[in-house]
Amino acid sequence: MSKMSYSSASMGSGSRTARRTVEFGRTYVVRPKAKHQATIVWLHGLGDNGSSWSQLLDNLPLPNIKWICPTAPTRPVTVLGGFPCAAWFDEGELSEDGPNDVEGLDASIAHIANLLSTEPSDVKLGIGGFSMGAACALYSAACFAQGKYGNGNPYPINLKAVVGLSGWLPGARNLRNKIGGSNEAARRAASLPILLCHGLSDEVVPYTYGERSSQMMSSAGFRYVTFKSYQGLGHYTVPKEMEEVCQWLNARLGA
Repeated sequence: MSKMSYSSASMGSGSRTARRTVEFGRTYVVRPKAKHQATIVWLHGLGDNGSSWSQLLDNLPLPNIKWICPTAPTRPVTVLGGFPCAAWFDEGELSEDGPNDVEGLDASIAHIANLLSTEPSDVKLGIGGFSMGAACALYSAACFAQGKYGNGNPYPINLKAVVGLSGWLPGARNLRNKIGGSNEAARRAASLPILLCHGLSDEVVPYTYGERSSQMMSSAGFRYVTFKSYQGLGHYTVPKEMEEVCQWLNARLGA
């Protein structure tokens, strides 16, 4: 249960060189009910908080997993006309060609890495999330493969699983070039299993964005990307989807 702040130099272009401090909200932890084999940081969607997901995750039949559910900083969000709400990064438009808030993304996944850094060495580490949280999880996967954050600093966590529900990959259009130029990045990408789930009736993050992100990650060298679609599912989760998440995590993490 902690509040943390992260200060970084802006990675934007032009005159955006001021430092800004981002204060993260409360972190909720769901302790494992049996032998601790894996820890997953789970990230909520836009305007939500860690509490709501911690309650859902606490009821999943995954007794060997510890869940860490942080709360995003409150920040003005461009797509909401500048209205401030809990968001892992600023989002102006959902588009492969839209600008990415690399500074905000880096700050959030550095916060996630910090939460995972104190876990026991024999515990497998993963990241998952919903919507904007899923976008952050997939961005973490890309940084893991490249071995560095978007700002070039080393990425320190050895990920073993990534789950994204109703999300997308920021910067997907550049991923293939970034990973293809490094044998080590290609090796790391090929080692990381990723599960993506998306509803065909999603009215917030269109299904095609999730599908396209899955295709672009596969073409960039992520060999173990599983993409599941759900007929009639909007921008929310349902028991069937969470059952398949549980089955997938059991198979990948032995949890």
